[in-house]
Amino acid sequence: MSSMVTQVRSVRIGALVPLTRPGWVEAGRHLLAGLELAVREVNDAGGIVGRPLELVVRDTAADPQRAAAAVDELARLGVVAVAGEYHSVVARAAAARADALGLPFLCSSAVLDALTEEPTQWVARLAPAQSHGWRIYADFLLGAGHTRIGVAAEPSVYWASGARILRDHLAPRGGTVIELDMRALTPTAVCDELVDHRATALLLLVGHPEPAVPIVRSVRRDPRLAEIMMGAPAGQPEFAEWTTLLGDDGAGIPFLRYLPEHLTPLGARVGTALRERLGEVLSFVAFEGYDTVVVLADVLRSHGADGARTAESWSRVAVDGTRGQIRFSRVPGISVWQWAWPPTQVVDRDPAEPARFRILHAG
Repeated sequence: MSSMVTQVRSVRIGALVPLTRPGWVEAGRHLLAGLELAVREVNDAGGIVGRPLELVVRDTAADPQRAAAAVDELARLGVVAVAGEYHSVVARAAAARADALGLPFLCSSAVLDALTEEPTQWVARLAPAQSHGWRIYADFLLGAGHTRIGVAAEPSVYWASGARILRDHLAPRGGTVIELDMRALTPTAVCDELVDHRATALLLLVGHPEPAVPIVRSVRRDPRLAEIMMGAPAGQPEFAEWTTLLGDDGAGIPFLRYLPEHLTPLGARVGTALRERLGEVLSFVAFEGYDTVVVLADVLRSHGADGARTAESWSRVAVDGTRGQIRFSRVPGISVWQWAWPPTQVVDRDPAEPARFRILHAG
């Protein structure tokens, strides 16, 4: 008598991740490691009501059109939800497409406030809105005595939004933002502008490694700017490549990261597993990836693999993640369901020991 083996159909989640240049590849690798570890643990614990969870990964390479096309493809492949993405302009394109298709999208890591043009039920987000994190960063600047702040900026929706948040928050509190257009200035010319404007801080609202790395080198080598503080609210110094390229020059540059002072017990265990998996110092982005799958698995177990029911259930999520309990709500001015808020810190690499992070301010 022949035995019949029935193949159990997997529950498929699409994952958008920047894995090739010009995408921020290191961030993409950390995000994917978190997503994959959580999927493996869900399946080790029995999957989604007996069905294995499967991750269908697409590389966005920081390209919004490529991300939108990937969402279309993933929808055709029958994924129950889309997750991930690090770059804000890419996540915005993916969110617009997911909204148009009626496909749930849980954004792991992108912070742009206006993730969609209109309010949507289909999109939720784990990362804090840019306005939340960057206001905390502006408060840190004021607390450190900086009121004349140079901003080296490249043209993009994300950088323009960041500059506006800083200006709007600092101006009523006596701060001045001096915008330096990196389309027109060389790193050496940036130094001259900072001296001319008597700036005490320079914020890097630019891509990594170009032109961020040459700007840092130029400022560090200018004796006129020995006392200036450089900052990178978008988090460029978080990743190992920053130290590889800049060495000691990359230390003492404060940035935002979304971690608590102490991880939850789950977070501590996951952190150990992710460090083994990646073989390098962890970034908060890896925890965002893990938490994304934790949320989606909880929703799928509770409400089944139906996109409309997933979208309806964002408001009922109450899940213990690696960095605290995750709940989604409607936040004024934010068009998607939002975790308000993940823990937020301003940290830098310790100049005495660049592999070590110092917490300078917590929001």
